[in-house]
Amino acid sequence: MEQGPITSEKGLAIAVLESDDAVVVRLTGRVDVDSSPDLRDRLRTVLSATTLPKTVIVDFAGVPYIETSGIATLIEALRIARHHQTKFRLQGLSGVVLRLFEVTGVVALFEANNAGQSNPGQKVS
Repeated sequence: MEQGPITSEKGLAIAVLESDDAVVVRLTGRVDVDSSPDLRDRLRTVLSATTLPKTVIVDFAGVPYIETSGIATLIEALRIARHHQTKFRLQGLSGVVLRLFEVTGVVALFEANNAGQSNPGQKVS
């Protein structure tokens, strides 16, 4: 089941794809101070569903750029997911997006599957 992508006024497309035990939030575009509120709203909707998924995966394969406001949004969603005992993973981190996660030291908070890694559940540190 897929919820059609929404596109923020600043061009971030957010698609939600659901399976039996996971929800994938697929992002396409820049995650910045203008688009972060739309991402926050969509993640809150996913994490407040009546039946929560076992895992929420945020796919960054289509994201060329992220600001710290986007990282703050993800940390907020991670806290909500942990409260509900839902796994919260990132995938598709690469380039400047991965670099910002590394430089800020928050990559270790998330389970992440980066481009080129073979173990999707591997925790990145």
